[in-house]
Amino acid sequence: MKNLVVIGYGGMGGWHVERTQKSDVVKLLGIYDIDPKKSELAESRGIHAYASYEEVLADKNVDIVTVAIPNDQHKPVVIKALEAGKSVICEKPVALCSEDLQDMIDAANKAGKIFSVHQNRRWDVDTLAMKALYESGEIGEIFNIESRVHGSRGIPSDWRGMKKYGGGMIYDWGIHLIDQILQIVPSEIDTVFCRLDHLTNTEVDDGFKLELMFKNGCRAYIELGTYNFIALPRFYMQGRGGTALITDWRENCKVVKCKAWHESDVMPVETAAGLTKTMAPRDEITTDTYECERPVSDVHDYYRNFVKAIDGIESQLVTHEQMMLDMKVMEAAFKSAKLGQVIKF
Repeated sequence: MKNLVVIGYGGMGGWHVERTQKSDVVKLLGIYDIDPKKSELAESRGIHAYASYEEVLADKNVDIVTVAIPNDQHKPVVIKALEAGKSVICEKPVALCSEDLQDMIDAANKAGKIFSVHQNRRWDVDTLAMKALYESGEIGEIFNIESRVHGSRGIPSDWRGMKKYGGGMIYDWGIHLIDQILQIVPSEIDTVFCRLDHLTNTEVDDGFKLELMFKNGCRAYIELGTYNFIALPRFYMQGRGGTALITDWRENCKVVKCKAWHESDVMPVETAAGLTKTMAPRDEITTDTYECERPVSDVHDYYRNFVKAIDGIESQLVTHEQMMLDMKVMEAAFKSAKLGQVIKF
């Protein structure tokens, strides 16, 4: 068991606390928050609250520091922990630019400590289902994959809506959706094109539409919306041999697999104000329709891997190279949106 302290006792900090309290690989020593009220709340729940960050770093019993504070504050807090000999888990986005991330990586390498970003949504069952289907080749060569998350409440009314704190939906949800796609599609990126939404917030993006073209010919379309009162499907994938759909993360992956391309007699169907043979639906003669088994997932495997990486038993799942690639895709997305053009990656 490794001893852990959570920095920041807000939403995600509380999430980490709850899970580490039940962990089979880490023991929660306490939390630190700059807000005295958060410390009082922790103490009222039987959780030790450190008086200062310096006290956390001076505690030789602390093996791991999990950082869950506003995005703009990550760099100095992470680097100080690494320099103090602690391994560090940082909430996403790990940094606001690749230069800052490189400084953090350099600090980890110099200290010889494990440093990673908490990409917990790699364990989302919908993502795992899409990844398994892609890798299986069940519907042939994949040429298009679409990932969407839609809500209708705008940006939360806290620091996430402010630019100086690293707010906006690319940093908030985009980093997850980008990382998921890069885990699914094993190819280098060729081009990036992005448009940002400012429907409820003029300071930061409250939604975006991002297209990644990969060198293997696959296109990925990522869309995040916070002003959608009817949500579009979570995932949509097209392959040379069929199509897959996940309407909602709670639903199984539905697959329609093409058994035969041509039909001997296609009868035209009437749609709206005319007839069409092109859009006539297929039947069971040329297609198979089925649902994939729901993947088994445990998000705490992230922590289990992190502890094993500290002990040298496993390589860390979320690597420095992956963290940097995610960061550079976000930077390219912002650049594309600003210039209004496709960016060569």
